[in-house]
Amino acid sequence: MFASSSCALLRRITQASCGAASYSYSLNQATLTTGSTASRALCASSWGTNTTTTTTMTTTRHFSSASSSSSSSSAGAAGAAGAAGELAQWEYAEPPTLPPHDYKPPPYDGPPKEEVIAMRQQFLNPAIFHFYKQPVLITNGHMQYLYDEKGRRFLDAFAGIVTVSVGHSHPAVMKAAADQLTKLQHTTTIYFNEQTSLYAKEFVERMPKNSNLSRVYFVNSGSEANDLAMLMARLYTGNNNVVALSNGYHGTSVGTMGLTALHTWKYPVAHGEGIVHAPCPMSFRGTHGDDVDAYVRDLNNVIMTQTSGRIAGFFHETIQGVGGGVPLLDGYLPKAYEAVRAAGGVCIADEVQTGFGRTGTAYWGFENQGVTPDIVTMAKGIGNGFPLAAVVTTPEIAQTLAQRLHFNTYGAQPVVSAVGRAVLKAIDDDGLQENSLRVGARLMQRLKTLQDKHDLIGEVRGKGLMMALELVTDRATKVPAKEETTVIFERLKELGVLIGKGGLHGNVFRIKPPMCFSEADADFLCDALDLALSEL
Repeated sequence: MFASSSCALLRRITQASCGAASYSYSLNQATLTTGSTASRALCASSWGTNTTTTTTMTTTRHFSSASSSSSSSSAGAAGAAGAAGELAQWEYAEPPTLPPHDYKPPPYDGPPKEEVIAMRQQFLNPAIFHFYKQPVLITNGHMQYLYDEKGRRFLDAFAGIVTVSVGHSHPAVMKAAADQLTKLQHTTTIYFNEQTSLYAKEFVERMPKNSNLSRVYFVNSGSEANDLAMLMARLYTGNNNVVALSNGYHGTSVGTMGLTALHTWKYPVAHGEGIVHAPCPMSFRGTHGDDVDAYVRDLNNVIMTQTSGRIAGFFHETIQGVGGGVPLLDGYLPKAYEAVRAAGGVCIADEVQTGFGRTGTAYWGFENQGVTPDIVTMAKGIGNGFPLAAVVTTPEIAQTLAQRLHFNTYGAQPVVSAVGRAVLKAIDDDGLQENSLRVGARLMQRLKTLQDKHDLIGEVRGKGLMMALELVTDRATKVPAKEETTVIFERLKELGVLIGKGGLHGNVFRIKPPMCFSEADADFLCDALDLALSEL
C-alpha cells in the first residue's frame, strides 16, 4: 500500500467465523449483525466490537454469508475457528475519500432530475447515449471536480471526453469570455477583430520552431477540422486516396466516418470514398507485436495494393483516443512519414486529444516521436469546452483553399478567440504540461502496481494525463473483460469517480482528466480502482 493511500484496509473476516453475518450497506452507513454466540465472539475479536458494528461507508452493495443462522448457531467457537482456514476470506475496506477542495457549489434551482431525464428522452435525438444505469445530473463544475444536483462532488477523470483542459470554470477563462461578451459577442471574418488576429499569432507561436506550420484556420469541431484537412491534402497533392490507421477515430461526419476505423461509429451508408486503412502499430493487440518495421511494410503494402500508388495524405493520432488510449509504437511515425511522402502524400496529425501538453513530455503528441507533420488538426482541449477547433498547416498547403471562396460562420469569432487565448495562457501560467508529466508519472506508477495485484488488468498504457487500462479475463488469450468492466465502471461512480470507457470492445478505462489533476486525485482514483477490482 502507498503511504498516502486513503483506502484503509480492515481486518479479514471469514464466512465461517462470522456464521450468518449479513452485510447491508446504505448510502451513509454499514451495519454488521452476527448470528451465533460463537461467531459473535469471533467477530467481536476481529472488529474490536461487540455484537453489532456500524461504520461509515459509501456504497450500495449487499452481501450475505452462505451459511444459515441455524447451522451456524449449532457450531461451537472451536468449529468456526477451525473452518476459518478452509473457507474463502472476505476483505473489507473503508472507501477512499476525495481530496479536500475549497469550493461549494450554489444550490441547484432547476427542474428535478427525473424531469430532466424525461425531457431529454422526449425531445433529444435517441442516438445521444449516456453513461451509467442511474444517470448523473451534473449541474456544477470547478477545476477537476463535478457536482450533481444535490451537491455531491465527483472526481472528473474524463474531462468531458478529453475536452476540459485547464479545469471546469477556470476563472481566467470565464473572465475572458465575460469581458469579451460585454464588448462584442459575434462578428465574422468578413470584418477584422483584434481577438481573432491575436489568437492566430499566439496559436502559431506554440507550434514547433522551424516547422513552417504557420497558417491556421479556425473551425468548430474535430470532425470539421479533419474534413478540412482532408480537403487541403487532396487539393495540394492532386491525389485522392487517403490512408488512415485501423482502430482510429477522426469523427462521424460523412467524410470523417470513412477515416474512423471502428464499426461502432460507422453507419451503413456510403462514406469514405478513396479512404483505406493500414494496421495500427500497437503493442498489446497488434498483428506484429512490437515489430515497427513489419507495420511499416504493411503501410507500404496498403499504398501499393489499395491505392493508385500516389496518395493525398496519411491521418494518424499519436495516442488513439476512442480506440482505447492506444499509443503508436515508438519509432513508427518517422518511417511512416517517409513512406507517405515517397508516395506523394502529406502527413496529418490528429491532435484533438493529445495536444496542448496533455502527454507531459511535449506540447504536441507528434513531437514525442520526433516528426513534423504537414497539417495538424485540433479540437476539444483547445477551447476548454467552448466550440472551437483548428487546422494548422504550411503557407503552401493553406494557399490551395484560396482558389475558391471558403468561409466559416463561427470559426474564431471574438468570444471563442478570447477564450482560446485564455486557455493558451492558463496552460503556461498554471504549468499544466509540467503537471501532466509529474502527475502522469505518479498515475502510471500506481496503475502498474494495481496491474501486479489484479490479473484482470491486461495492460496499462499511455503518457502524461492520457492513460488507459485494458481489462481482460485472461492475459494470455486477451479476451475482453466486458462484463467486469461494466461492473467496475458503475462501482467507481458510486465511489465518486467519473471515468471514461472505450475501445472496440468497451473493455478499456480511459483516464484523461483536466490537466489540473493533482497527485492526491491520482491516488484517490487508484484507491477507488483497487477497491472496485477487489470486490469482484
